[in-house]
Amino acid sequence: MKRNFLIALILVLMVLTICDSTLKAEGYWFDKSSGLDSLEMGYNDPGMQKVVQIAIVVRDIEAAAKHWAALLNKPVPEIRTTRPGNEVDVIYRGKPSNGQVKLTFFILGDVVIELLEPITEGTAWKEFLDEHGEGVQHIGFKVVDVDNMSAELEKAGYPIIHKGRYDSDDGTYIYYDTQDALGVVIELLHSDD
Repeated sequence: MKRNFLIALILVLMVLTICDSTLKAEGYWFDKSSGLDSLEMGYNDPGMQKVVQIAIVVRDIEAAAKHWAALLNKPVPEIRTTRPGNEVDVIYRGKPSNGQVKLTFFILGDVVIELLEPITEGTAWKEFLDEHGEGVQHIGFKVVDVDNMSAELEKAGYPIIHKGRYDSDDGTYIYYDTQDALGVVIELLHSDD
């Protein structure tokens, strides 16, 4: 278990390094030198310039939270179960889902490490766990204009795989199928206020 979390931590650091060195303010998802010029975005949300969340899917959230707490020298945060998907408008692979997950958050300055333990079928989290095992499932960006940024990602060939409302019903999260192209799922987060 400890080995898996050290690997996850290394992956998190790698993702942050890649994001920091490749995202450019002039409207390109990748630096032109990467050879991926075709991904020029018509709209580049300012929120896409800063990672706000790194999410790790785990099999046992209680054990994972204890390991992360020890590593970060922080108390174990509250672990809670999300509301059933039908209560928060969850859509997974184009269909309504009642999917749920146990989750917790470690707040580290401007970045949050989110731990997720899928407890039902019908979610991107369960799909990731089944296909890849434990590990970094998504990185999140808090965007200003979720509609425009979503349209740009879909236009670039990244369909929505999972979306819903926050349990508090004051915001939206959307996951895009970027795993093959970027090595990780991209999440857009948007608060209603």
